[in-house]
Amino acid sequence: MVYRDKEIYNTFGLKAVAANYVEYCSLDELLLDIADAPRPWLHVGGGSNLLFATERYEGTVFHNAMNAVEVIGRDSDCVTVRAGGGVVWDFFVQWCVSRGYYGAENLSLIPGEVGAAAVQNIGAYGAEAKDIIESVETLDTETLRERVFSREECGYGYRSSFFKTEQGRRFFILSVVFRLSLKPGFNLSYGTLKDIPQESLSLEAVREKVIATRDAKLPAPEKTGSAGSFFMNPVVPRSKYEELAAEYPDMPHYPAAGDMVKLSAGWMIDRCGLKGYRLGGAGVYDKQALVLVNNGGATAGEVLSLAAEVIKKVKEKFGVELHPEVQIIKNG
Repeated sequence: MVYRDKEIYNTFGLKAVAANYVEYCSLDELLLDIADAPRPWLHVGGGSNLLFATERYEGTVFHNAMNAVEVIGRDSDCVTVRAGGGVVWDFFVQWCVSRGYYGAENLSLIPGEVGAAAVQNIGAYGAEAKDIIESVETLDTETLRERVFSREECGYGYRSSFFKTEQGRRFFILSVVFRLSLKPGFNLSYGTLKDIPQESLSLEAVREKVIATRDAKLPAPEKTGSAGSFFMNPVVPRSKYEELAAEYPDMPHYPAAGDMVKLSAGWMIDRCGLKGYRLGGAGVYDKQALVLVNNGGATAGEVLSLAAEVIKKVKEKFGVELHPEVQIIKNG
């Protein structure tokens, strides 16, 4: 279905209007509507990882409303599930947990939809979407032909994928195929999850713990506008980490690929004294410095200026440059 001048929902709560907006419930609908859709094209999910730097997007915004979830394969160890790109991510996690399918539970309560999760390679509490993705089903908007990407072809990295590249943006994600375990197995590497008593360990218990942990430090979008974590945790050479650790021995750090170390962006922002800092209607969340929030009436310009100030302060103090995790949308 095509709409004109439609307001685009985004969890930041910023004003954003699409000159043209297409919501499709099937591939046939998408093919029908895309033929006459003015460019540029933007494909969005639930609006949870976006910052509209313009109040009006000239072109066409597409939204996948395909919301079916179905089991398509099973063996003695695993189940294979196809979920439409428009399925709300946390609904999918709850669906898996309620059926005894292992692998998605650590990703509970992450806002957004299945298609966006596959683009962003969402992650939390020691798990990432790529850990359970088997393949991604897409439409190539240049050839108007379907193409299936294996997990390896998706080029997954930390909060990154092929679909976030210039070449990859031409592929609209229709659905995602996940492979989940039928055998009990838990990822309890993240601190608070280790507190779950062994005698009560279950998928439901892990999901409840994850939800409680997120609720304690992240704002609910319906109460306080945000895009979740605004910055990615920086990955630095071990030599840089050792240099910083000599001065800040309590600095949180995590192993990364090769001889690299992942640092905590939130910790560094906090150490810069920026937790609770405000610039106009935008602010650094007072419970989690990794999150930028709309305290009421914020503009995109204020959020971007605040982000630039945070990047500057962290660079000055630690010599480490932060990069946004949030996708910043502009015209052109």
